[in-house]
Amino acid sequence: MASKHKLDFVDTELQAIKQNNLYRKLRYGKAQGAYITINGKKLLNLCSNDYLGIPITKIQANQLQSSSRLVSGNDESYKKLEKVLAKHKSQQNSLIFPTGYMANLGSISAIAKKGDLILSDELNHASIIESCKLTDAKVLIYKHNDMQDLQIKTKQKAKNKFIITEGVFSMDGDLSSLKQITEIAEKTNAITIVDDAHGDFVIGKDGKGTPNHFHVGKKIDLYISSLSKGLGSFGGYIATQNNVVDLCINKSKSFIYTSALPSFLVKHSLKRFESNREKQKKKLEKNTKSLSKGLREIGFEINSESQIIPIIVGNEKSAMDFGKFLFDNGIFVQPIRYPTVPKNQARLRISVTAWLKDKDIERALEIFQKAYVKFC
Repeated sequence: MASKHKLDFVDTELQAIKQNNLYRKLRYGKAQGAYITINGKKLLNLCSNDYLGIPITKIQANQLQSSSRLVSGNDESYKKLEKVLAKHKSQQNSLIFPTGYMANLGSISAIAKKGDLILSDELNHASIIESCKLTDAKVLIYKHNDMQDLQIKTKQKAKNKFIITEGVFSMDGDLSSLKQITEIAEKTNAITIVDDAHGDFVIGKDGKGTPNHFHVGKKIDLYISSLSKGLGSFGGYIATQNNVVDLCINKSKSFIYTSALPSFLVKHSLKRFESNREKQKKKLEKNTKSLSKGLREIGFEINSESQIIPIIVGNEKSAMDFGKFLFDNGIFVQPIRYPTVPKNQARLRISVTAWLKDKDIERALEIFQKAYVKFC
C-alpha cells in the first residue's frame, strides 16, 4: 500500500471542485481581432475585454524596468500618461499601477484605516473585497444597488466613511446608482470610491466613464480603473487629489514593493488614448444594441445596460454544457461559476467589442438561437 504524501489533501480538494462542476483549467489560444484560435479551432471571441477594439498600435518592447518606481523604475512616460489620465477624470493627479487589481489593493488599503467605515456593494469585484480586508476599517456590505440599505448603514458612527462601488458591474453588466450614491455621500460626508474598470473609455462623454454618464463625475473622490479593458493596453491607475496620490506613493504596498510597469506599455497606453476612440466607441454601442436586441428576440432575459451581457443559466453543469455547445459551434463564451458569482447563478458572460462585424453578430445569434432551443 502506497504511503500518503503530505500534499495529498490537495488532490482531495481538487476532486471536490470537479464534483461540483467548478473545475477550471487554462486554455491556450491566440486572439486576433474578433476571433480567437484554440487548439487549431477558430472561434468568434465573445470573451474579450478589449471593448473598443482600437486598431493594433505597434510598439518596440526594448525598454524594460527592473525595479520599483521609487527605486529606479520611473520614467518620463509615466508623467505624461498620468497627466493625461488626471485630466480625463477631471482630477488633480493620477498614479499608474502594474494592474487594476493592484490599484484597488494599493489605494483602498492606503486610505482606509482603523476607526473608519467602508460600505461596499455586495456585487463588487474580488479585488475590492480583498482590498477592504487589508484595511483595519469596519466593512459593511450593502445590498446590490439598494439605496435604502446603503442609507441605513451610513448612519453608523465612524471617523471616516467610504462608499465603494463599481461603475459597471463586471458580472451583471448593470450600472451603479451613482446619482443616488453621491447624494447619500454628500449628506453623510462619505468619501466616494468608484472602480470604473468596465466603464472607463467606453461610457460617458469622450469615454470619461460611468460617473460622467450620470453627470456626477466631479462628485467622485477616488477613481480606480484599468488600462487593459476599454483602452486595450495593460496596467491600472487611480485618479484623485494630489494628497491621496502622495499618500499612495508612501503607503501603498502594491505600488512600493513591485517592479514598475515597462515604459513601452505606458507609451502604448498613451498612443491608444490619443487614437480615434470616439469612432470605436460608436461601433461598440452599435454592436451592443444589435446583439442585445437579437438575444432578447430569441427569448433570453437580458437586463444588462452595457457591453457586458450575461445569460443567467443557474446550474453550474448546465452552464458548462451550454458553453461547450457554443464552443463546438464556433463561439467562444466562457461559463462563469462560483466563486466568481454566487452558487446556482452560473452564467455565460458575453463581452461585446467593436471588433465585431454585422456578419459576426448574425452568426452568433444563429448559434444562440439553437442553444436556446437546446438549453432553455
